[in-house]
Amino acid sequence: MTPEVSRLSRPSMLGRAVAVVLLAVCISACTSKSDAQLASDALQAGVTAQASGKLDQAATDYTDCIKHDSGNKFCLYDLGTVEQAQGDPVAAEADYRLALVSDPNYAPAIFNLAILRAQVGASAEAIGLYQEYVKLKPNDAAGHFNLGLLLNQTGDTTEGTAQVAQALALDPSLRSRLASPSPASPSPKLTPKPSV
Repeated sequence: MTPEVSRLSRPSMLGRAVAVVLLAVCISACTSKSDAQLASDALQAGVTAQASGKLDQAATDYTDCIKHDSGNKFCLYDLGTVEQAQGDPVAAEADYRLALVSDPNYAPAIFNLAILRAQVGASAEAIGLYQEYVKLKPNDAAGHFNLGLLLNQTGDTTEGTAQVAQALALDPSLRSRLASPSPASPSPKLTPKPSV
């Protein structure tokens, strides 16, 4: 009888071991985070780091976010704002453009890309971007103001003056910037907290 009992217990022990391994795998799979969750966590960490002035950490977090969600417009845009603030406009432009591939109507990326294009003398492209921006955000004074200044600089003073007037109607405090030949808001805007 002993040999028969040992034959029955070996398969029984093997079955239990397999069941324990399968259970552990299932628990691990059920408790691990999805790529979307990991991207969201990295984005939030980046926003926190950037708000605290820790730009290198923010860039690391945004890059981690992109690893988990390569088309995340918030991560791409925010990485661009860090790069722009750190004096790397080429990298910033590339990330703004990638954010716009993900969402062609993502206004913050359009606005900051327009700033960069104006800074390198690509006035026609910058004007087009600002025009697109003010269509999306008609009540944003900075967009109208930057568009108006750029139009004035390129000789379209009629439309430029109208855009500046609209900006001043929306935000009279911009009047103090009229003496400055450069557009308003030269520093990048931070993304509002996304609803991911």
